[in-house]
Order: sequence, then C-alpha cells, then structure tokens
Amino acid sequence: MPGGLVALLDDIAVLAKLAAASVDDVGAAAGRASAKAAGVVIDDAAVTPRYVHGFSPSRELPIVRKIAVGSLRNKVLFILPAALLLSQLVPWLLTPILMLGGTYLAFEGAEKVYEVLTRHSEKEQSLPVGAQGEEQERAMVRGATRTDFILSAEIMVIALNEVADEPLLSRAAILLVVAVGITALVYGVVALIVKMDDIGLRLAATRHGAVATSGRLLVKAMPRVLSVLSTVGIVAMLWVGGHILLVGADELGWHLPYDLVHTVEEQVHAVPAVGGVLAWLTNTLASALVGLAVGAVVAGLMHLRPRRAEAKHA
Repeated sequence: MPGGLVALLDDIAVLAKLAAASVDDVGAAAGRASAKAAGVVIDDAAVTPRYVHGFSPSRELPIVRKIAVGSLRNKVLFILPAALLLSQLVPWLLTPILMLGGTYLAFEGAEKVYEVLTRHSEKEQSLPVGAQGEEQERAMVRGATRTDFILSAEIMVIALNEVADEPLLSRAAILLVVAVGITALVYGVVALIVKMDDIGLRLAATRHGAVATSGRLLVKAMPRVLSVLSTVGIVAMLWVGGHILLVGADELGWHLPYDLVHTVEEQVHAVPAVGGVLAWLTNTLASALVGLAVGAVVAGLMHLRPRRAEAKHA
C-alpha cells in the first residue's frame, strides 16, 4: 500500500510537471503570437482615443471600459470560436473573410478623410460629445466596438497563423491568453492616454516646482496629442486595411501588387543606415494608398446609393 501511494504521488508529480510545462508552452506561444500582432495592437491603441475624444472627463474611463468589454466580447465569444472552427474545417476561408474586414477598415478611414476634406461633420464636431446626449455616446461606443472587431479579428488571425500547427485545445488556450492580454494592454494604454490631462491638472494643483511645471505642460500638450492620435487613427485604418488587402490578394494568387511593393522595398533597403526605416515606410505608404483607393471606391458607392434613392423618389 505505501508503495502504491508513493507510485501514485510520483504519477501526480509527473502530471503536475507536464501541466506546468504545458502552461509555459501556452504562455511562450501566446507571447510569440502577440509579438507578430504588435503592429495591429499599436494601430488599435491609436484608433480608439479618436472615439473617446470630446467626452466629458467623468465619462472617459466608463466609455473606455465599455469599449474594452465590447472588445473582449468580440474576441472571446465571436472571433475566437469562429477562427478555430474555420481553421479546423475550411482554413482557406479565413483570408477572404479577413479581406472583407480590411475593406471595411479602408472604407472607415476614407470616410473620415472625406469628412475632414469637406468639413461634412464640422457642426456636429463643434459640440462636445457629452453635450450631444446619451444616444450619441452609445453610437460612438458602437462605432468603436465595430472598428475594434476588425482590428481584433486581424490580431486573432495573425496569432492563429503563428500557432496553426498546435493541437486544437492548445490553439484555443493560446488565443484566449492573447485575447485577454492584448485587450488589457491596449485599453490600459488608451485609459492612460485619455486621462493624462487630468493627471497633469492634479500635478499642477498639488505639487510645486518642476513637478507642477511638468503637470501644466502636460495639460497644454494633451489636446494636441489627442488631435495627432486622431489623425494617426485614421491613417492606421487605411494602413491596416490596405495591408490586409495586399497580403490577402497575394495569398489568393494575385501576386503583382505585393510583388511591386516588395521590389521597391528591396531597392530602398539597400540605402545605408536608413534602409530598414525606408523599407518599412514604403510598405506602410503603399498599404495606406491601397486602403485609401479601395475605401474611396466603397465610400463613393455608399454615398451614391442615397442619391439614387432620392432621385428615384423625386
């Protein structure tokens, strides 16, 4: 009996070691998958403050929390099961679906560019979002969650591609870790960004000397920082959307567009000292231009439909 008990304890110890190793493997794989999606994570963090900009200070963190909850729900309840199911049954369908998401992102970015150029929403933007009522707040949250869905889908698909050779349960565990970790990271950063002016005010009011001066500078700088982030968010939507379309077209067999981009990248990469930066800028600019072109076509079609309806009614 004692021998049997010792053997049982040995078996339990072995299983515990295997479980610990498995957890380590999941953590390492999740880290690798998250690193591959880092570019999209940065885009996500740049896009979201644009939706929070204009809310009263008391509403900023609750709105960020709502968007974060919606983002996590997107990833865990919809994207993760769908991605696993598609990767198991029809893996070839992931790329076309991702390209549809890229087209939507390109449309969103092009629509914002159109609004800036035509001052289409100037009257609406002149009012603080908080003054526009709860319905406007809910609409902004819905818009942010919708855009986040596309970015989250790309993050999860990139992560899935990195662990495609893992067993199904391991893939599910890794993607769950990626979903929770990246959501916490992105919206933690967003919350910090949108509250930096409040932090500056507190420093200016409660501290003295250099710390108080830093607080005042922070307060003065944050409106410009948020304005820049808003612009970066628009560019990011065009960039990410265009990149999805370029890569997707290449994977589906239309190699010419991405081959041209790679050719230019290779040429500028040979420039001493700054070749790597120039190559990255080339890919980014090409992706943004593709996103703008596709988004402009979709936006034009979307604007044409109401005009046709009005003409038909008239």
